[in-house]
Order: sequence, then structure tokens, then C-alpha cells
Amino acid sequence: MSLKYAAIRAAFEGLALSGMPRLIRGRSACRGVIFTLHRVLPEPPKTFAPNAILQVTPAFLGYAIERVRKLGFDIVDFDEAIRRVQSDGPEKPFVVFSFDDAYRDNLAHALPILRHLECPFTLFVPTALVDGVGDIWWQALEDILAAQTAINVPGKAGQAELFDLASTADKQHAYDTLYWRMRKMPEPERVALMHELAGQYGYDLARQCRELIMDWNQLKTFATERLCTIGAHTVHHYELAKLPAAEAQSEIEESLRVLNAQFGKAPRYLSYPIGGLASAGPREFDIAKKLGLRAAVTTRPGGLYTADRNALHSLPRVSLNGLFQARRYVDVFATGAIFSRLRTG
Repeated sequence: MSLKYAAIRAAFEGLALSGMPRLIRGRSACRGVIFTLHRVLPEPPKTFAPNAILQVTPAFLGYAIERVRKLGFDIVDFDEAIRRVQSDGPEKPFVVFSFDDAYRDNLAHALPILRHLECPFTLFVPTALVDGVGDIWWQALEDILAAQTAINVPGKAGQAELFDLASTADKQHAYDTLYWRMRKMPEPERVALMHELAGQYGYDLARQCRELIMDWNQLKTFATERLCTIGAHTVHHYELAKLPAAEAQSEIEESLRVLNAQFGKAPRYLSYPIGGLASAGPREFDIAKKLGLRAAVTTRPGGLYTADRNALHSLPRVSLNGLFQARRYVDVFATGAIFSRLRTG
């Protein structure tokens, strides 16, 4: 575990054991929290698994649902969450469960729990990935590094950079270096580099996409599920802030059109891919508003307050991080005010 996550875990431990989350919730004006989830898998992550932060176990999901209710929260859909944020009167605190990317394991392992516990939720769908033609590049990078003892990464002017992958620490260093390098690249360059690496090391990106992400027939189960709200997550899962304005708008607009064509109803809610400061900003928030979406969510940390009625297209969320699945941490996750202090924009 990195020093960053070790420090976060120490903070979680201190908060959980002190009982402070309960006191903070009692004094906070926070009205609710939107949880971000991705994958739900029963198997523990492998030793080298930089994307383990994106997966929780079915048992942890079930406990989180039951615990927030015991803490006095209503679990609501987005329509009700927005109504409560906009309300001038007192409202019971709430939690929204949201899942990004439409992973197949959501069908196998999350949906039965959500149904059993009568938990409303939102599934944000990237349409190209469901078509089987998108790149889940963050997981592909992990898989390629896991399978090799060394890699040559193409660079500028034909220069290649060698990464020794003899140990787990070496693999983690290579992943961190290449992940953030790709995050800073224009999207066409990142796509080209990922495809070049995949070709060089015999990794089938299209097959990976089909294996990890639901197809349209499987998604119909969610579209007809009364507990589920289908939301948009663009077409290709690109970081919108890195695209020209017209392309960024097209990524959202086309995803709304496709989802409407598939299910007979256009989504009212959007999740910005990646969703941090470098991925979506005022330009993207204005585009989402212009396209008539009722609200949109980022991955910037924080709870929801009455002031968010004026910023419905840049709502914060709290990630149920897969590295922090101790049950005592759910009380911390449910305390939006703690995470709002971390918000930088």
C-alpha cells in the first residue's frame, strides 16, 4: 500500500474508533451522500492489483446498504435526492448508490443484493463499451504488466523505454508511471499508445471489453428493473475536458441518443468519466446543462448541501474504495462533511 493510502487508512481508523463521524453528522448541514462504486467481486484481488480500489465484495456492499439505513439514512434514487437538495424545508438525510461503467459483475454479484435489500441505485453506462468497441485501458494496463517480466514502452522519436517488472513493486512503479503519463496525454495519443502496447504483448482489447462489460441484452435486465435508474456515462469513456468542445458535447449527446434508442427513455443524469478536476470542469458542466440533463456527478469528494441546488451539474460523490472495506469505515463514508473538506474545486 502506498504512503498516501496508508495515511488515509490511519485517518479512517482514527475517525472510526473515535466516534467522531456520528458527532459530525449531528452538527453538519450535509443533506446526503452519493456513493460511487464500480465492480462487485467475491474474489480477493491479486497481489498486484492497482485497480483493486474499484472493487468491493458483495458482503461489503450488503453491509453498507444495511448500515446506512441503521444510521438513519434513506436510500433514494436521483430524482428524490435532487428534490431533497432543492427543498427549503427539513429533510431526512439520504444516500444514493451509483455504479459506473456497467461491469458484468454488477449483474452477477451486485443486482441480487440490491434486489434483496430493496436498494434503489443508478447505473451509469458508457455506450461504446457496451457495444464491445471501447477500451477499458486502466485494467488492460494492469493485465499487461502483470503478465510480463519487462516491457518496452514506445516513446517519442521512436525511442522505447524499458520497464523491469521482476517484482510487484516494479510492476506498481511501472503502472503508476504509465497510468499518469496516459492520463496527461490527449485522448487520441493515449488510445494509440494503449493499442500499440496491446498489439506488442498480444493483449486483445476487444475481447477484454466484451468479457468485462455487459452487452445490450444483459443491460435490459437493469433497464426494466424498478430499482434502477439508467444514467449516461458518455460513449467512449474519454476524459471530456481533454476533448474539443464539440467532441465533448457529442460524447454526451450521442450516448443519450443511443440509450434512448435502446431502452425508449433518455437518461436524465450523467456521470463524467474519471470525474476529477482534470477530467471535467465548468465547460463540461455547461454542456450537460445545455443538453437538458437534470444533474451530473463528478468524482470530486463531498456531501450534498442546499447550496448544491445551484450546482446540479457538478455534484460530488464519495467513493466506496475497495482498499477500505472494514465495516467500521462505512460510518466514515456516510459522513459527507468529512469528504467535503477535501474538495479543492
